[in-house]
Amino acid sequence: MPTARGIRRACSKELYRARKRLPVHIASDLVKQGEELYCRKVIGHLIWIAENRSNRKLLCDWWDEDVSEELATLWKVDRDALCTAFRSAYGG
Repeated sequence: MPTARGIRRACSKELYRARKRLPVHIASDLVKQGEELYCRKVIGHLIWIAENRSNRKLLCDWWDEDVSEELATLWKVDRDALCTAFRSAYGG
């Protein structure tokens, strides 16, 4: 199982790569809140994520269902654009 530090760093990298693909600027305080939200979601589903770590499509589907709506609301971006950006960045 990954450490809490490893989870935070991975979440931060994944959201950074997704943000680069969005055509809008997101304030740094909102980025930090988004990373915390994503980390909490990942830690809550850690066993399932660890079991399915090799299936990126399934992980992206989970992200679309459980994380994207709250993150899009927080960042005030289009949810479909955010899902597409994350899927493109994550490789699923």
